[in-house]
Amino acid sequence: MKHDYPERHKHLQQMTARLARDLRGPMSAFAQLNGATTAPGALDAKTKQLMALAIGITTHCEGCIVYHLRDAMRAGATREEILETLGVAIMMGGGPAVVYACEALEAMEQVASSGKEPASPDVPKR
Repeated sequence: MKHDYPERHKHLQQMTARLARDLRGPMSAFAQLNGATTAPGALDAKTKQLMALAIGITTHCEGCIVYHLRDAMRAGATREEILETLGVAIMMGGGPAVVYACEALEAMEQVASSGKEPASPDVPKR
């Protein structure tokens, strides 16, 4: 089944915003954790987003793939860097990771061909 990944990202943003309104404490804490861990430090934000993308693939989390792929692209990740990230995820996750790497590849191609700038992450960067 073919997914519309830009639309999936938009839907996830809407649902995350609703959840943040209804579940303020945990979602606020999660937003702070996300911001703190993806902020540039010894590793730049792009590298951290590529790491998160690989983990999303190996844990079979479509939503994680959508978010972290877009954030990696927004941070300047190239097609080649994303493809190498998919390769590492496949090496670490085996056959199931191949399936989700295909999802990430399709998502990247859709985002790149949509002509739209990847949306800013929901969590402010520090």
